[in-house]
Amino acid sequence: MDAVSLGPLALPVRVLAPLAGVVAATLVVLWWRRRHGVDADPALWRMLLWGFLAARAAFVLKHFDAYSAAPLSILDIRDGGFVAFAGLLVAFAVGFERVHRDGALRRPLLAAALAGVAVWTGANFAAVAGAPVAPPLPELALKRLDGGSVDLRSLAGKPMVVNLWATWCPPCRREMPALGAAQAAHPEVEFVFVNQAEDAATVARYLDGARLTLANVLIDPIRALARATDVKGYPTTLFYDRHGRLAARHMGELSPAQLRERLEALR
Repeated sequence: MDAVSLGPLALPVRVLAPLAGVVAATLVVLWWRRRHGVDADPALWRMLLWGFLAARAAFVLKHFDAYSAAPLSILDIRDGGFVAFAGLLVAFAVGFERVHRDGALRRPLLAAALAGVAVWTGANFAAVAGAPVAPPLPELALKRLDGGSVDLRSLAGKPMVVNLWATWCPPCRREMPALGAAQAAHPEVEFVFVNQAEDAATVARYLDGARLTLANVLIDPIRALARATDVKGYPTTLFYDRHGRLAARHMGELSPAQLRERLEALR
């Protein structure tokens, strides 16, 4: 499970899990202030801020060449590019410094940190536990953009990236150039672009207007693949190993850096 539906919205677990941890930590320090009169809120938020910045900075440094081509993309955190370990390390270092200055903060900050990490970890574990173990590539016949049909499983045999998208979806359009460039740069990976519930003329018109040349553009008029893979929102990108087993999935826009990291793990 990579997303949770909240009414008409579908929110990625990678966003909800750390958010739930922040809420848990905040509730602990609020309770501690009411119960013991120790205000640890400013120290907690300083820990969260510096941890957030460190997690982002570590990811950007890891993929600096990808971000250097478009420096403002460093600020676009919608790609979910963070190194959790770096963020936690810096957050705890900041908390240690605050406790060293004011010993009264030791217990509330420790309790808040443990609660936050426990809830964050628990949410991620629940998402993994609720997902099928390495489900196979669905057996579906989809239409080719240029006519005819193809069995999705017939494209297996090497690592595969399956992108579910639509022309009306802004994040789908934003990530498409990066996916197209990756397809051209990595012939050892099979990229498949499965449009959801649009006709071939609409898709062809969009690709021509965007000057995108993509192989394996398929049309899924009844969203059969989305239902078979429990996709809750677009874009969603599925990463399969060479045996056709699901290795990872990503709901939301992929930046070039995030895509690179996913491909490195897949290979």
